[in-house]
Amino acid sequence: MDSHGQYEQRVVWAVVDTGIGPLLLAATREGLVNVVFHATDEVRDSALDRLASRLGSEPAEDPGSPLLTEAIRQVEAYFAGERRDFDLPLDWSLVSGFHREVLSELASGVPYGTVVGYGTLAGRVGRPEGAQAVGTAMGANPLPVVVPCHRVVERDGGIGGFGGGLEAKRRLLALEGVLPEPLF
Repeated sequence: MDSHGQYEQRVVWAVVDTGIGPLLLAATREGLVNVVFHATDEVRDSALDRLASRLGSEPAEDPGSPLLTEAIRQVEAYFAGERRDFDLPLDWSLVSGFHREVLSELASGVPYGTVVGYGTLAGRVGRPEGAQAVGTAMGANPLPVVVPCHRVVERDGGIGGFGGGLEAKRRLLALEGVLPEPLF
């Protein structure tokens, strides 16, 4: 408790090596709150500063924390090809409104090994004209990989954009059997 009798927000983090590079995983008591690509020292420090600012608590490195151990285990199993779905509590406090609605639909309605178009996903949340807004929501996804924005593609079959880079998106889709494994 803090000096005002309120429970402080505890934010813990760890970096996990994956087939697409290091991922920063951060969690609160509510659940996994953030996944950040390319978690080099500079990227990690910037992400932790943003989390501290947004959540009002200085994140602490604690890979053994009960708040993180299951998330780490599931992420490692996913990249090893041993897990298809994530079964983790999620803290949605970094996203709200339309973005949260789209990401929730994505998490529950687009299973492993499938893809969905931006426009189709927009239609599923009642905004059939909102393909671009869905693209913006994908770019704002605080929980990539776990909330699988890599499964959203263009209507004409193009791969679309991806915050982790197109090579990471291709590797994730190959891992899930949607694309062939890259040759190199």
